[in-house]
Parts: sequence; C-alpha cells; structure tokens
Amino acid sequence: MRAYWQLTWAQLLLFARNKNMIIWSFFLPILMMLALGTFMGNGGTQFSMTVAVDDRDHSTYSKQLTTIIDETAGIKVKRLDEKKALQAVKKGDVNIFIRLDEGLGSRLESKKPHPKGEKEPIQLYLDKSNPTVSQIGTTVINQAVDQLNKKAMDYHPIVKVAEHNVQSRPLRTIDFLVPGILSLMIMSNNLNGVAATIASWRERGILRRMQGTPLKSSTFIAGQITARVLLNSLQAVAVLLVAYFIYDVKVYGSWLLLLMIVLLGTLTFMSIGFIIASLSRTPETAGPIAGLISFPMIFVGGIFFPVRDLPGLLQPIVKAIPIGYLTEGLRGVMNEGASLSQLGIPVVVLTAWFFVAFVIASVTFRWDVK
Repeated sequence: MRAYWQLTWAQLLLFARNKNMIIWSFFLPILMMLALGTFMGNGGTQFSMTVAVDDRDHSTYSKQLTTIIDETAGIKVKRLDEKKALQAVKKGDVNIFIRLDEGLGSRLESKKPHPKGEKEPIQLYLDKSNPTVSQIGTTVINQAVDQLNKKAMDYHPIVKVAEHNVQSRPLRTIDFLVPGILSLMIMSNNLNGVAATIASWRERGILRRMQGTPLKSSTFIAGQITARVLLNSLQAVAVLLVAYFIYDVKVYGSWLLLLMIVLLGTLTFMSIGFIIASLSRTPETAGPIAGLISFPMIFVGGIFFPVRDLPGLLQPIVKAIPIGYLTEGLRGVMNEGASLSQLGIPVVVLTAWFFVAFVIASVTFRWDVK
C-alpha cells in the first residue's frame, strides 16, 4: 500500500513539473471554452441573419414592415440602397435584400386584391445556393408581410394557438459546449496522454527498471489510474468554475454523479490508452495510433453539435463508441439535472467499455520492448 501511494504522489509530481502537461491539460480546455463562448456567444439565440432593406415607399406601412422584421429574434436589419445591398448579398455580408417600392402603402390602404400583371411592391433578393438560410429567411419575411397584411385589413382570427414552453431549463450555446469540452479533455488526456507516456517510458527503460523492483504491475497501473483520476477531477472542477463565473454555466444535477461520470470516462480512456501503448513499440507510433482513434471521435461524439444531427449512416458507429455516452452523461447531469437512474445506459456502456478494455490492457501490458 505504501508503494501505491508513493507511486501516485510521484506521478502527480511529474504532472506538476511538466509545463506542457499543465498547458494542455488545464489551460487549453479553458482557452477553448473562452474562445467558443466569445465567438458563438453565451445567449440563447443560435439563429442569426442580416437583412438589407431599401425603403423607396417611405410610408407608414413600409416603416412598420421594417420594424416587424427588425424586431424578429436573430434578425439584424441594415438600411442600404439597391446597388450596395446586392453587392453585399453576393459577398455574403448580407443574407437577404428587400426592396420596398413606391405604392406599397397605397396598396395596403386600398385593401383591394392585387391586380393581375401588376408588379409586386415588395421584391426579395437572396442567394439560393445556401438553402438553409434562404428557406428560413423567406419564411421570416413572408410571416412579416402576412402580419402587415392582417394589420392593414384589421383581421381578427377566430381561433388562436396557445403556446406552452415545456423546456425545464433554457439551454444556451455555451451550456451545450462546456460538457463537450470536458468530454474532449478526458478523452485527450487519458487516451492520447497514457499511450504516449507509457510507450515513452518503455522505450527509455523506465518500466524495465520498475519491473526489477518488488513493484507489482497491478500496483503500477493502480497508481497511474489514481493520479489521473485526481488530475481529471481537478481539471473538471477548474473548467466548471471558470464557466460558472464567466458564463454563468450551472450544474443542475449532482456534483457527485458528475464526478462519477468523469471517473468512468477516465478509466475507460485510460484503459484504451494502455492498450495502444502495449501494441506500440515506440512513442512515435503510439501518438499517431492514438490520434487516429481519438480524432474521428471529436466529430461523432456529440462534443460540438448534437449526435442526432449526424447522418443516419454514422448513427450505428456513434452508438458503439464510448465518447458519445461520456458526453451524454456529462450533458445530462449538467444541463438536465439527470439522476443515476436516468443515465443508466451511458453508465452501463461506459462501465462495459472500461471492463473489456481493462482486461485487454492487463493481458497485453508489457514492461519492456520485445
């Protein structure tokens, strides 16, 4: 037991003295979170669009239409003439251009149907090569015009729809990103870190010298696991504290359950890292193998965007790898306040991954290069 604690303490000292380790483990996740929070914003609106308006009518109705569009969530209105607006649309600086021609106000005041063959007083210009923006933008503009028409006709609907928000907590972009960054940190530190470190120690003969001592392999692995679990827990708390004080990101669930998910993720990816280190003869081969495994997981693990948005072809892969379940577990505790029973599937899958990977790591572990 004494050797176990000494080895754990020695490993923690190695972490503390390694400047690169401190930068990559502590500061990189925090800087990534700050960068994403700054560029993407910490508000709840994820939709953003710029609309240019050239009002040639200058009537009460044209001003009302511009106001309706400007007050729509996520819409920013710029007042430009036609020439500048069309150039801005072509460059991508503006998503949609609306020209309000003379006669718009008088047409609405007359309350008469639109005469056949007569030019429409509202002209819409947009780039249809971007179907998402064009469809959403067209819908928003049509709704604004419809609202103006109803107002001019003094239309009163007989039946209305009552909306009820059933979302328990408002989810902002930064609330979604922080658990993903934690998941990325755990995977990178343990899968990539363990593979490179153990392979390096083996090549330099450090493991061979340890093998010549009374130290058991189980004690060595247990010390590595304990040190990295403590390190990952400390990292997670540091990231969450920064997220709380800067972006007001809260943990709605149990901190104990959150740390348990962190523990499971650490154990799982550490075990995979040991497997890679055992199968690699040198650190030069361990690094690329670990990167080849971890890099695709960044895009299919729900770290930066929801798993449900991935193509159907990738869904079976997502359901087979551990990173998706780690991200789901962290996000469930932080964003939804989920309990252990509600996170049964992620916990079971991560535990199964850890058990299988640990058995393989124990069987394939080598003290020396063969």
